[in-house]
Amino acid sequence: MTTVIDIDARGTQHCETTALGVLLRHQRLDLSEPMLFGLGSGLSFIYWDGKNMGFPFLGGRIKPFDLTRNLATRLGLELLVQETASPRRAWENVVTAIGAGRPVGLQLDSYHLDYFASKVHFGGHVVAMYGYDDHDAYLVDTDQQGGAVSTSLTSLAQARAARGPMTARHRSFTLTVPRNAPSPQGRIIPAITACADAFLNPPIANLGYRGVEKAGKLVRTWLQRTDTPQQDLPRAALLMEKAGTGGALFRNLYRDFLAECTEVLDSSHLRTGYRLYTEAATLWTETAALLTKAGESGNAQFLVQAGTILCDLSRIEREAMQALSRLGSKASPNAIQP
Repeated sequence: MTTVIDIDARGTQHCETTALGVLLRHQRLDLSEPMLFGLGSGLSFIYWDGKNMGFPFLGGRIKPFDLTRNLATRLGLELLVQETASPRRAWENVVTAIGAGRPVGLQLDSYHLDYFASKVHFGGHVVAMYGYDDHDAYLVDTDQQGGAVSTSLTSLAQARAARGPMTARHRSFTLTVPRNAPSPQGRIIPAITACADAFLNPPIANLGYRGVEKAGKLVRTWLQRTDTPQQDLPRAALLMEKAGTGGALFRNLYRDFLAECTEVLDSSHLRTGYRLYTEAATLWTETAALLTKAGESGNAQFLVQAGTILCDLSRIEREAMQALSRLGSKASPNAIQP
């Protein structure tokens, strides 16, 4: 028996915004991926190097699922989240929603999914599920992973039950757009200023613009940080450019969000932020290329160059976010165009 919902299975670049797009288009709210990312205040930075980690991690967005919560709050969406320790109850939650004609968002560990060629544990992966049969589940993932894909029900159960960093307890969620939901365009300013304030006022030195500066200092030592630099450094670069970030550690997505905002909001602060994030996105791609070269060649000079660029990026992004944080006091509601 096959149960499938008719959906717009458009795959995009980042997993969480891909799933959000599927769920919201089914509710007749069609927003671009950059707009979903920006309205969810998704941009951030973290330099993460825990005791049990083999190599440092550079992250460019907020925690998994925080983007979904932010977006739902900002747009007045009804977000129903279900979590359980029971695999049986978890499957019933999904079947009930799909049976009611609603696609479901799932947070799971991508390692177990059949269609993933690169087997790396990531418990913060998000997909949209729109159907199933006796053997397989039908999902929408990023373009990179194939867009509309399928995986066995067994592998899906393993992915949802996984435990470890960033995992959730069989988390599933649905979104409902109420009739009186606010206009997305009218929520641009609070989304941008919230993101800017968080980036400019990090609670610890590993986050925000301070984290980028810290990375600029520590990345110079990365050849001494690993016994397999030819593997670890190119992988770090790959995560920055290709692993569902939209390129440039999510800076391309945020640049495109700001560009879209300039079409509906007349603000010199917004134009300044857009110009600086256009510059920053290019420099993040250059940084990733230098990390790859350092790993492949073993030449520390490439890491010195990457560190210099990262320190420049800390300044550039700080200036961008300072400009964007002024949107709340300088832009008036009637600056928003219909």
